[in-house]
Amino acid sequence: MSVHKEISKHSNMQNQLVQQFMKLDEQREKAIDEAVQLCSEGKPFTTDHINQVTNEINTLARRGVVPQRKLVITEMVEEYVARLK
Repeated sequence: MSVHKEISKHSNMQNQLVQQFMKLDEQREKAIDEAVQLCSEGKPFTTDHINQVTNEINTLARRGVVPQRKLVITEMVEEYVARLK
């Protein structure tokens, strides 16, 4: 019976990590969209919020189960916006 409890505990922990990742990944995508919008309007922007969330995601990823994400630099956003035009 204790093996079953340990497996359930492990499974629940992995599920929590995945749920946390999904929320953070959604926040990251929203921050990227905001930076792209500002850049396409010629307004100043930073990638600080994107990378703060990315660092949180990568901290989770070190615990296994969820993937890491790359940090974003302003040039990446500028290049993406240039390709859209």
